[in-house]
Amino acid sequence: MTQTHFATLIAGGTLLTEEGQFAADLAIGQDGRIAAIAAPGALGPAAEVIDASGLWVMPGVIDVHVHFREPGMTHKEDWATGSAAAALGGVTCVFEMPNTDPPVDSVAHFEIKRAAAEAQSIVDFGIYGLLGEHNLADLESLAEAGVCGFKLFLGNTTGNLPCPNDGAVLEGLEILARLGLRCSVHAENSPILFWRQKRLQEAGRNDPLAHLAARTDIVAIEALTRIATLADWTGARIHIVHESCAGSLPFIRFFKDRGTDITVETLPQYLTLAAEEMTSSKGALMRMNPPIRQRAHQAPLLAGLIDGTIDMLATDHAPHAPEEKVAASIWDVACGFCGVQTSLPLMLTTVAEGRISPATLVRAMCGAPARAFGLWGRKGVLRVGADADVVLVDPAARRVLRAADLASRGNVTPYEGTKVTGWPLRTLVRGRTVALDGKVVAPAGSGQMVRVEMSPPAARNTATTLAAQVRPCARPW
Repeated sequence: MTQTHFATLIAGGTLLTEEGQFAADLAIGQDGRIAAIAAPGALGPAAEVIDASGLWVMPGVIDVHVHFREPGMTHKEDWATGSAAAALGGVTCVFEMPNTDPPVDSVAHFEIKRAAAEAQSIVDFGIYGLLGEHNLADLESLAEAGVCGFKLFLGNTTGNLPCPNDGAVLEGLEILARLGLRCSVHAENSPILFWRQKRLQEAGRNDPLAHLAARTDIVAIEALTRIATLADWTGARIHIVHESCAGSLPFIRFFKDRGTDITVETLPQYLTLAAEEMTSSKGALMRMNPPIRQRAHQAPLLAGLIDGTIDMLATDHAPHAPEEKVAASIWDVACGFCGVQTSLPLMLTTVAEGRISPATLVRAMCGAPARAFGLWGRKGVLRVGADADVVLVDPAARRVLRAADLASRGNVTPYEGTKVTGWPLRTLVRGRTVALDGKVVAPAGSGQMVRVEMSPPAARNTATTLAAQVRPCARPW
């Protein structure tokens, strides 16, 4: 009788890594981790054999920026529908944002969201805590409870969380510099954008392009340079979310060259959609924050992703009910749309067009998120000992994106009718198939919360922190 050595054998495929691609078989152990990688036909028997002939075998995508809307806004999305969309899109781990109702601003609110995720999610997940003006005293307890990082909203967002003043931001970063967790930042200047929006409304501008006019490039550039300066001073680790502006790139390079611990994401929509399209019938659907900018931004952003100025891709998956994306005035249209299910096909199409390499795709969607957020070695890579988070992709498959095919409850998309080349056929999380041929096949609650393992903190200018100075007889040197 032949002895079974492995739980699963993925045979005959081409493995994609950050270093390149090669033909190999991949074996998964009973513990859900990668047990072996070897030349085709070199591994022993397995309880299950998956034929990957003609397919790419890549690490599961890590999306560090999703809004699954639960608790409080489940008419838009919940953990069941959001994680289903993720799995169908080849995403095996998500980091979920704190602007829910209630927001994740305390351990009690964190536990509400954690319970919902553990009961429903079919992919692994992290939960962000909020960095707000009102909850600086809660940051340490949230870190101890297991948040994957923190989110700071310098620009307004769904949930209408107020932007903290700069004094609170500095104090918050001083705390996070000591804790070592990364802070993701929505970098837009709220006073400028609100001022401009008010003036535009007074002038009768209600068209889709007025949203871009309110949030012109300097709104993003100023906020990025301000938060990067504070991070450079404190030693806090920051992550700039949804970078949309080519004008930000020189400043990102400047702070990286200084040694500031800053990582940056952009989104597929900034690489594939343009403000010039907002005069069409889908203009309202494209409203999001920061806005989709002119087509001239696309090539520099893509070049920045290729050369590493921009570290990674995420989605800002932000679903809304269909009726919330339709209004006579652009100011009454909800900001954001779903993306976690369509991001990989869109970027595989970019590969098929020769605009980026498969290796760049794996770095941007798998490896870089894992490294930035303390998951490297366990997630984002195909190597022995890592979690068997694996996606099988048909690089030649041609499909058409349809809102009706999206698992998200708020399944509105400006990509309706978009043709793509490359499609995820099968998604495994820790060795277990969770999505197969367009269907979810995992039970609710099979996903697990991840614990990040960051390198030791590297706080700077600790003698001048507010915590140091409120001590009796403290001196600023």
